[in-house]
Amino acid sequence: MHKRGWSNIGVVGAAPLALALALVACGDAAEDAVPAAEIAEDGQPALPAIPVMGPERKIIAFGDSLFAGYNLDPRDSYPEKLENALRAKGMNADVINAGVSGDTSAAGLQRLEFTLAAQDVPPALFILELGGNDLLRGLSPEETKANLAKMLTILREQKVPVLIMGMRAPPNYGPEFQAQFDAIYRDLAKEYGAALIPFWLEDIYREPALFQADKIHPTADGIERLVASTLDEVEGALPREK
Repeated sequence: MHKRGWSNIGVVGAAPLALALALVACGDAAEDAVPAAEIAEDGQPALPAIPVMGPERKIIAFGDSLFAGYNLDPRDSYPEKLENALRAKGMNADVINAGVSGDTSAAGLQRLEFTLAAQDVPPALFILELGGNDLLRGLSPEETKANLAKMLTILREQKVPVLIMGMRAPPNYGPEFQAQFDAIYRDLAKEYGAALIPFWLEDIYREPALFQADKIHPTADGIERLVASTLDEVEGALPREK
């Protein structure tokens, strides 16, 4: 399956289960051979694969380096592993990696309409993950909120369902800034009727081993954990098939 994505520029799928085949001969004739059995990594019989069914559900994962897969093999990016996880559950998912490293909310706003226009069919879901670079650059929460609101307005006008991946400001930014920034995602989700994960790094941010040396970007194992912890929310944000 071909993948479409954005180049990893600026500063800033679940891995498939390996299967072993055990061939058991029950006689000299080929017709007497027992069919191959699927064996999981732990040596136990693997569960049968769930067939991918239904119409294709296109999902645009639109964000910064946390989606682009900074310093990782492209196969270990969040969008790629999310697609694999959804397909493992039988969903005909096509997750497009529209993550660009270094993107602020303003940069995302500039490329949003181009990204939407480039699709041959409207996406079933748009996952919006931006604001982290605004935070790192000390941009005002008001500016970040305004840019995200403009993006959500465009998406609402095009009737595209949205899942917002929220971020959280660290305490060293001060309580006032922290409160303003943390409220951005909650307030916008309520105003625009978008689904929300309040802090999508929640499951790993207390575990330094799941981050790269820069302490900002998850490792491949960290991405694996994030996919597992957000999969239900992604599924829940997808509209029912018509």
